[in-house]
Amino acid sequence: MEPEEKIQAHLVSVWREGKKFFSIGGKEGMLVLTDKHLMFIHKTESKMNWWKAITQRQVINFIKSKNTMIRHDGYNEEDLMNDCEDDRNIELSFDDISSISFTEKDWGSSLQLEYHKDGKEEKFQYSIAQDWVKYPVKEPTKYMKVDWKPFVQYIKDRQKFTK
Repeated sequence: MEPEEKIQAHLVSVWREGKKFFSIGGKEGMLVLTDKHLMFIHKTESKMNWWKAITQRQVINFIKSKNTMIRHDGYNEEDLMNDCEDDRNIELSFDDISSISFTEKDWGSSLQLEYHKDGKEEKFQYSIAQDWVKYPVKEPTKYMKVDWKPFVQYIKDRQKFTK
């Protein structure tokens, strides 16, 4: 992340699942869209109390409006730069992304993403969870129906090539 970058969209309670043949399970995290990058942050320095409050507020926002181009207070560019220092978090330039699209399912909306990073091709599906089960492992039980179109279009408009 570059110092002058600004957050354009910030989504929490995002469930990421691999789309490979033997992929099992997923990870919860945040999807952050800046001027130049898309990041999946699953290791954050943010406090638990903030996380709980902001996920509840996000559900209410999505019930009112399906638009994914939202920002949350309490998390800014400085917080994002700190989280990006953790190598377990993923930072993609828009040109790393070979394919991005979205689908509507009966259960919710999902963002489909393919990218090349560090010589590997990765495929993931991202969905926004509304409810969770915590035992035996944390997994979503209900997903949100959201409008991924402006999110996807923002990235495609800034890529040097699109698929």
